[in-house]
Amino acid sequence: MEASDIARIGEHFQEFTKYRHFLTPSLMSRGAPVPAAEKPVPPGAPIVELPDPPEVLPEKTRGLFDVLRTRRSRRDYPLETLALDDLGALLWSVQGVVVSGRGYTLRTAPSAGARHPLETYVMVNRVEGLTPGLCRYSPAGHRLVRLGDDPSDAGRLAAACLGQEMLRTSAVSFIWTAVIERGRWKYQQRAYRYIYLDAGHACQNLYLACEALGLGCCAVAAFDDDAVDKLLGVDGQEEFVVYLATVGHVRAGRPT
Repeated sequence: MEASDIARIGEHFQEFTKYRHFLTPSLMSRGAPVPAAEKPVPPGAPIVELPDPPEVLPEKTRGLFDVLRTRRSRRDYPLETLALDDLGALLWSVQGVVVSGRGYTLRTAPSAGARHPLETYVMVNRVEGLTPGLCRYSPAGHRLVRLGDDPSDAGRLAAACLGQEMLRTSAVSFIWTAVIERGRWKYQQRAYRYIYLDAGHACQNLYLACEALGLGCCAVAAFDDDAVDKLLGVDGQEEFVVYLATVGHVRAGRPT
């Protein structure tokens, strides 16, 4: 690609993802198989069953409009352990399945065409009953799939996020990737627009759920794409990182 094109890549992206540039029918229109709704569990991977959110949430939550009023980005976390109940509630709030149908699911966060291209990974630092390391959320079974148990991964994640220390000090960090074929099957190149909308919906749900539970949350958009992809073990093309967020307890005495 010419340097002049790279300098205007955002403008090209905006233009060439308009519908008028689509010259062939989508894979969906051509009867191609529906992509899987989530990644398979690797053989032998440990599974962590998560508490059922309806059993956890009612006694802890606040009213929606009060939560909207007080929502803030909170980056400073004490070294306290996050309850597994709370992590399960946050994961359900981000991508939990509420309705299942033939070839689709409806979740707690909206997604273009109910394609749900996002995968939610969590870097566990301090969560009750969990060894530090990398996990992936499985919405269909409301469970965690353990992918690694290297406690130094949090430091590597902080370095990949341009040295942001909150990735190291948070109780847990959320990492969203996009499996682009899920959206591209229906929306072709326009799917690349929609993954960022989906990630915004998911992250806002996380913010509001954290605020309702008295936890702090901060979105992260500054990261080295290739470094985060490598840490997650994804290829950076068919699956790639799009957004992150940190979660932890709120430090006492900090202004809201």
